[in-house]
Amino acid sequence: MIRNAAKLTHDLVVIGSGPGGYVAAIKAAQLGMRTACVEKNPTLGGTCLNVGCIPSKALLHNSHYYHMAHSNELKDRGIHFDNVRLDLPTLMKQKTTAVSSLTNGIAMLFKQNKVDRLDGFGRITGPNQVTVKKSDGSEETIGAKNILIATGSEVTPFPGIDVDEKTIVSSTGALSLERVPEKMIVIGAGVIGLELGSVWSRLGAHVTAVEFMSSIGGQGIDSEISKSFQRILQKQGLKFKLNTKVLKADKVDGKIHVEVEDVKSNKRETLDCNVLLVCVGRRPYTKGIGLEELGIPLDDKGRVKVNSRFQTEKYENIYAIGDCIQGPMLAHKAEDEGIICVEGMTGAPVHIDYNCVPSVIYTFPEVAWVGKSEDQLKAEGVDYKVGKFPMIANSRSKTNNETDGMVKILGDKKTDRILGCHIITGVAGEMINEAVLAMEYGASCEDVARVCHAHPTVSEAFREANLAAYAGRAINC
Repeated sequence: MIRNAAKLTHDLVVIGSGPGGYVAAIKAAQLGMRTACVEKNPTLGGTCLNVGCIPSKALLHNSHYYHMAHSNELKDRGIHFDNVRLDLPTLMKQKTTAVSSLTNGIAMLFKQNKVDRLDGFGRITGPNQVTVKKSDGSEETIGAKNILIATGSEVTPFPGIDVDEKTIVSSTGALSLERVPEKMIVIGAGVIGLELGSVWSRLGAHVTAVEFMSSIGGQGIDSEISKSFQRILQKQGLKFKLNTKVLKADKVDGKIHVEVEDVKSNKRETLDCNVLLVCVGRRPYTKGIGLEELGIPLDDKGRVKVNSRFQTEKYENIYAIGDCIQGPMLAHKAEDEGIICVEGMTGAPVHIDYNCVPSVIYTFPEVAWVGKSEDQLKAEGVDYKVGKFPMIANSRSKTNNETDGMVKILGDKKTDRILGCHIITGVAGEMINEAVLAMEYGASCEDVARVCHAHPTVSEAFREANLAAYAGRAINC
């Protein structure tokens, strides 16, 4: 129901306190706007901080340590000890501590920047007002000059499979299992499935990922990198069934029977597991927040339609950013959109180059990329060149005994401009930022090749790959 506008008490009300929402709220306050942020959950930070990016990285990091100790990894480095045990409750406690510290940090930042925090479910009830339904059932209506929708996304359900977050789990439940399952099946070998599958594989589960597509890693990953990445994960013990669709899952005698079908041969088989992890993607969270009542249009995927300034089609003062609009569902993409969106509200220019938004898979080794893949350049008919450098030829990787992976650079054959960068190595998520910076400023492969890099560092491989693209050959391979 559209109501008459309440008294305008705020310059901006942000609905949602995830990475996009909380960053936008703080930036708006720093720009002099009186700002409020509405959050339906007890803690700030959205999916990313509470049940996404942050807790999964804690589990990935600590499970890697356990895997090194439990396997022969540390023994091969001359470090011997006996009776290695996994204390799963303590491992989970460290995850929870990290999450609490960061969510509490946002609350403190809100206070420091004088952002008004409103607890409850936010709904747009007029062109200039948001109604907040609180946990006790009461409502509070806030009038604002501008409204920013930053409601994020939610787990996409799998038709016919009911998630109970105990034995059939989403990514949320997979972050809090009470014991290590003997067998785990992951539906979907995208970013989230691979990360969480890696966690439980390292902790002792036999993990099989079932993927409908013919490759792993999800959208945007370079096919050569994907194949190399799959080989590395298989060496670690993960198993894959590609070109395979899941037909159904049933609980039978304490186990889960998963019926799958090869999409090429149509051959069916039944797999069994103790825990089934459903990771088939996320969908925008745009229902029930008042968009339909106000006539704010959505696209066919349920995302809010916005222009280049993030304004909705019907109301210039109602904006949307992050997972609930078009583009990759990435926390850092939402953060950037939040900042430039509120800057645009003050009259500043609005610009973001989505080709320079990086993606990272935080397994070990990590996989990171930015810009075009070789597959995309071929499809677009772009005349390009390739420079590669294997991590086995990098001195720091050799000393670390972490030689899996490579750096792959794609450059324009005529102008030498960097078009894409793809990395597999233990610190790929850190290294990719140099590539992002180079591409944001239009650097050529030669530009990077002529920049002095500290020795010995893993990032020297980035320079060598650019040298290979520019000059035709690297130095150290």
